[in-house]
Formats: sequence, structure tokens, C-alpha cells
Amino acid sequence: GGGLGRTHNKEETFARKADEIGYVSKEDVYDLVKAIVATQRDYGDRVQRRHARLKYLINDWGVEKFRSKVEEYFGKSVEPFKQLPDFKYYDYLGWNEQGDGKLFLGISIDNGRVKDEGSFQLKTALRKIVEQFNLDIRLTGNHNLIFLDIEPDKKQTIEEILQSHGVNSDPEKIEPLVRYSMACPALPTCGLAIAESERAIPGILDRIRKLLNRLGLQKESFVVRMTGCPNGCARPYMAEMGFVGSGPNNYQLWLGGCPNQTRLAQPYMQKLKAEELETQLEPMFIYFKESKETEESFGDFCNRVGFDAIREYAGNYKPKSATIAKKLRHRVTVRDDVYDKLKQASESQGKPMTEMVNEAIKAYLQE
Repeated sequence: GGGLGRTHNKEETFARKADEIGYVSKEDVYDLVKAIVATQRDYGDRVQRRHARLKYLINDWGVEKFRSKVEEYFGKSVEPFKQLPDFKYYDYLGWNEQGDGKLFLGISIDNGRVKDEGSFQLKTALRKIVEQFNLDIRLTGNHNLIFLDIEPDKKQTIEEILQSHGVNSDPEKIEPLVRYSMACPALPTCGLAIAESERAIPGILDRIRKLLNRLGLQKESFVVRMTGCPNGCARPYMAEMGFVGSGPNNYQLWLGGCPNQTRLAQPYMQKLKAEELETQLEPMFIYFKESKETEESFGDFCNRVGFDAIREYAGNYKPKSATIAKKLRHRVTVRDDVYDKLKQASESQGKPMTEMVNEAIKAYLQE
């Protein structure tokens, strides 16, 4: 019953974690899956497309009723659920022992985009390794790549190919915010996108890191995910900080997921303008710095204290930064034609409109 897709302003759609149903032996797995599919086929909603998924059937029925109906198709009872070990998030980057005397190598690929760009020649390096060693490849659910079955005596040659093409194989040298982040393709690739994602996240992460450093939180990092629409392809609803596109340059802000991504985040803001990022994040980062428990992650902190406490703190917060303190404190109105020109200039120069307006007004007043 798990699923992350949803639609803005349609509260009947929502992200949902899966429920524990039970346990079956290996030889019964196929028959149980058939029983589950048959239950969904016969009782799933065929009238409303937004309500047609298995997660809504289980949510409407509850686990007990769903299990009972599945058992009717299955022909026998499902055994009680057997507790699993706590899930831990691994990205399998870097060089690792495979367990059979061979090695595997995980390579970080920002947002899954394999490309050559300047001195960073990832596509060329991967092609050379495949052509020379004919290695098996696995693509991971975190936009990364794993080379398998590497003979230990080939490690040095592969490492030299990567280094000569500007590709880093050491995960410890990757900025943690970048390492654990992910964004969907969004604009201009996806027809469903209503906001930037893959092209926007590098700048967003850079701004978050600069803000953390300025506030004395240099050692902190957390899982950031971004999508250009609410369908959730990069799993923002499981992140410690999730950005979900809600319009041009606007995002819902979701908080409260955990580092292992086993807890749903919740919507904190319905519309966060990209240019107001620092204004909105600074109070909650300071609150986190002042009130977090030992070794507590940002997502766990948000989940523990709750959004009411965060909003109350932010409402009484006096910004530490003069820039943030003055930013967006006062509003002025401009004519439509001036606004259109300002927006065009902002997009072409890659600067926030607020920054450009302030620079222009300061220059005018000095004259």
C-alpha cells in the first residue's frame, strides 16, 4: 500500500507508507502476489483514476479487511509478520569487497545525468572502462552506478581512467548535501513539470551549504530531494528536506523525514519562493542549532519538536544576518511593463529579482 504520487490541491491524493501484511514462505510468494493483484483487480476503484491505486484500497479498507480478502484468493491464512532488521540507507559508493574475492565500485552520478562537461568527462570515462574490461553494471535507485566483478589487479587501472577524466571515486570527498540529494529531470524534459528541479538543485544546495556554514553548522548535512511536480519521482516525501514544485520558481517545503528515509515528511510550507530560501531556512536552522539533541539529525529534530514549535520560533526570530533581516521586509509596487523587463533580466543573468531591484535602487539613490 505504499506510494508517493499525489496531486496539488487534491487532498484525496497523498503519499503513503506501506503496511505490514504478513509472512509467507518462499514457495508461496508467487501465489500470494496473484492474490493481491486479484484483490486490487476486483475491488480497486475503477471510476476515479486518482483513487485507483492499491494504496487507496488498503487505506480505505484497513489492513485487517485487506488481509482477509487476500487470504480468500490465496486459499489459506498468511502467517504473522516477522520483524525485519532496522533498514539502513547505503549508497554503495567507492571501492568495496564483493564477498567472492572480487571488488565492486560505486560511482556517484549527480541526478543520474551521465555527461561530459569541461574537465569532468564522466561519459568518456565510463565508456573506456566498459570497452576495456567489459564489466557488468547496475543502476541504483539513487541515480548512481555500480561496476561489478572487478578483479583486484584491475583496480589501479580503473582508478587511473577515472582520475584522468576528472571523476572522483572517493565518496568521502563528495559534499554530503550533494551525495545524498536527488532531483527529477523536470524542465525541459518532463511534460508534467511545473517548476525547475535537476537544473535548480545545484544552486539550491550551494545556498543551503553557505547558509549552514555562516550559521556555524558546517558539519551538518541532511537528505534533500527536489521534484518539479507533486508526483514525487525523486522521493521528496521521504526526505529530511523536500522541495516539491508548485509553480514557476515556487516549491512546497516538506520537512521531517529521517536520514534512512523510512518516515514520511510532512508539508511545512505550501509556497516557498526560491529567492526567499535563506529567509525561511535561517530561523529553523538556528532553532535546530540551539535545541537539537546529541547526534540528532535535522529531519529527526523537525519531527520531534513539531511544526508548531518551528513556526513559533520563526515568528519571534530576529535574523542574525543583516542581509536576511532587511530582505523582503518592505514591499513596493512596480508597473507591469517594468516587472516583465525585470523578470527577463533576472532569468538571463541568473540573479533573484529582489537582489537586482535592491542594486538598482541603491545605485539610483547614490546618484
